[in-house]
Amino acid sequence: MSAHKITYPVPGAVMKDAHVSGMPAYRSLVAEADADLGAYWGRLAREFVSWRTPFAKTLDVGSAPFFKWFEDGTLNASYNCLDRHVERGLGDKAAIVFEADDGQVNRVTYSDLLARTCRLANALKTRGVKKGDRVVIYMSMSVEGVVAMQACARIGATHSVVFGGFSAQSLRDRIAGAGAVVVITADEQLRGGKQLPLKAIVDEAIALGGCDSVKDVIVYRRTGGQIAWDALRDRWMHEETETQDDTCEPEWVGAEHPLFLLYTSGSTGKPKGVQHSTGGYLVHAAVSTSWTFDLKDEDVFWCTADIGWVTGHTYITYGPLSIGATQVVFEGVPTYPDAGRFWQMIQDHKVSVFYTAPTAIRSLIKATEANQAIHPGRYDLASLRILGSVGEPINPAAWEWYHEHVGGGRCPIVDTFWQTETGGHMITPLPGATPLVPGSCTLPFPGIAAAVVDETGNDVPNGQGGLLVVKRPWPGMIRNIWGDPERFKLSYFPPELQGYYLAGDGAIRDVETGYFTITGRIDDVLNVSGHRMGTMEIESALVSCTALVAEAAVVGRPDETTGETICAFVVLKGPRPTGDDARRIAAELRHWVAKEIGPIAKPKDIRFGDNLPKTRSGKIMRRLLRSIAKDEAITQDISTLENPAVLDQLMERN
Repeated sequence: MSAHKITYPVPGAVMKDAHVSGMPAYRSLVAEADADLGAYWGRLAREFVSWRTPFAKTLDVGSAPFFKWFEDGTLNASYNCLDRHVERGLGDKAAIVFEADDGQVNRVTYSDLLARTCRLANALKTRGVKKGDRVVIYMSMSVEGVVAMQACARIGATHSVVFGGFSAQSLRDRIAGAGAVVVITADEQLRGGKQLPLKAIVDEAIALGGCDSVKDVIVYRRTGGQIAWDALRDRWMHEETETQDDTCEPEWVGAEHPLFLLYTSGSTGKPKGVQHSTGGYLVHAAVSTSWTFDLKDEDVFWCTADIGWVTGHTYITYGPLSIGATQVVFEGVPTYPDAGRFWQMIQDHKVSVFYTAPTAIRSLIKATEANQAIHPGRYDLASLRILGSVGEPINPAAWEWYHEHVGGGRCPIVDTFWQTETGGHMITPLPGATPLVPGSCTLPFPGIAAAVVDETGNDVPNGQGGLLVVKRPWPGMIRNIWGDPERFKLSYFPPELQGYYLAGDGAIRDVETGYFTITGRIDDVLNVSGHRMGTMEIESALVSCTALVAEAAVVGRPDETTGETICAFVVLKGPRPTGDDARRIAAELRHWVAKEIGPIAKPKDIRFGDNLPKTRSGKIMRRLLRSIAKDEAITQDISTLENPAVLDQLMERN
């Protein structure tokens, strides 16, 4: 089975000078990794990363699944991203071309970025932050956000970035979970011409309790808006950094030192603090940035993700900077002041490698259909040579539009599959080597032993769907769930799968090519616009509205713009509402979920019933809810259903 039968060969111009040129070169790398995994990654670690103390051990499998890579080596991630480029004469090269929401542009060189990082690092040290401390960063897309991450890495503090769209409750949970000593934020953020609160949400989060570890809140003045101020706790970033020295000796840490925690939704209500190492993560970030995007010194790279997600970590803050690239960082949204913003920026900044999400592509297709004036064909996109897709599988129709109208039919599309937990790309085309099939992420990154297996870990034949696993460790892999090693083992290395890493996605491989196509999540995690959210997390938020809600169940349904959308089935404590009452209560519940988790978690569809469909043993029949959410006829066996009458109620849209 293929997602689409049309195959696009590798353009000769791309293959000619590619880092990985042609399928024989790809196969050679795969064979090298298969022959000696440790030696393969060890070679790349020495080639792509500068080590203070060279490592002698490459891979330690003795404590599996808590694998260790390069553990006796020492390094510093910030040094690798900044100092070493300045030392080799690239200090005047643009590291970041920042475009603000209002269109103002600021070019930051590697020397500038190093100095700014050092000043903030020294300020953090002045506030008593030391190696091993955790720092929460709650900021929008900005140079300061990147600087904050680099400053933490420079002094050996472990950062935990929280997406600026998350609510006070979600932020509080992450501050408390990490035991953060400092929160770095901004007064407000600018998105789509609007000023949105950040500092006020930090204040609310801390006031919720459980954040006693926080000693200081450092605030970047972005808008100058009015904010509350605690003179004992709050510090302006500019005041803290203006008197600091612009040099700061890096803290050399062991390769397994936690570089960052990133909280991601799981199938249970409690977010998981995914813990990543310094050495292995940086190796994977650098190699994958170089090979997947085929980045050259003269390229201008633009990843449109947010630093609040792993894509912004690996392919903004660490990957491009570790290899000395020039990249665009964008504060705003793709539809402001109009939906031609992306194309205008590619034209203005001569972007050559562009990496965005299928959700963005689909929304821009829709906007273009409504207004041909902002069609990408009306802009000069000749600088583009490689396109990328991230966050969720891209449907073939969107792939074809992206290829034809943005890439002019000449740019390979790297459709990348990976996760917060994997640290970097796992299955992806390499633009100079891999023929492309729309809708397929094609073949594993060299050194990644991806496979499709059944529930007992045995390989299934190509053409048959199964569970996506990775059979061997890799450097960028998750090291632990912060504070919960048992959950780590059960979530990612369940005993029935023979010690393989369980990705949590289903997949199928093409009979002829062996290409992978991702078929969707196998657990109760939704992927909405590339953002992973646990159904249990949303259900818990709904039920926490104790004045109204008795019970709730959440499922996803396909959506042509966002990939998946959230559908909630709710049982109220009072009578089942209908008509205007149902619409009013649904609006209240959406507002409640936005407050508890964030606007991204608001259910698009809320339906009410006297009960949820349950078996006689009390188990919710979620397969029925998924059919109802999709407006499908109920064809499944419902003989075990205790209360079939509720199905008609739940089919009613409000």
